[in-house]
Amino acid sequence: MCRSVEEPHRERGGASVCLLVVGLALVLAGMFGAAVGAARAARQQAAVAADFGALAGAGRALDGDEAACSAAAEIAGRNGGRLLVCRLDDLDVLVTAEVSVTVLPGLTRVATASARAGPLRG
Repeated sequence: MCRSVEEPHRERGGASVCLLVVGLALVLAGMFGAAVGAARAARQQAAVAADFGALAGAGRALDGDEAACSAAAEIAGRNGGRLLVCRLDDLDVLVTAEVSVTVLPGLTRVATASARAGPLRG
């Protein structure tokens, strides 16, 4: 059966649709990868804020709870975190910090980390 010149081809545009579907899948995979990367970076930033906050608090542990936790909150804030919990256990300072991250537009999550610092016992 021969087609006439005026008869439209039924397969026209099929490759374009496939290309669009593949492109959309790649964009979605890239967005997922970026979201996972942002969440991991926020977790690391929370850990850094907690570690440095605990170290700063341990340096002021002899001055009492308020001085130690004030120093911990200041340093945690300078490292992009927010101090959630701070307490003195003998001369050890226990700190929990959080960092908010927007992994995707409209999707905000919070990463938290804890740290402990004090004098060397041995």
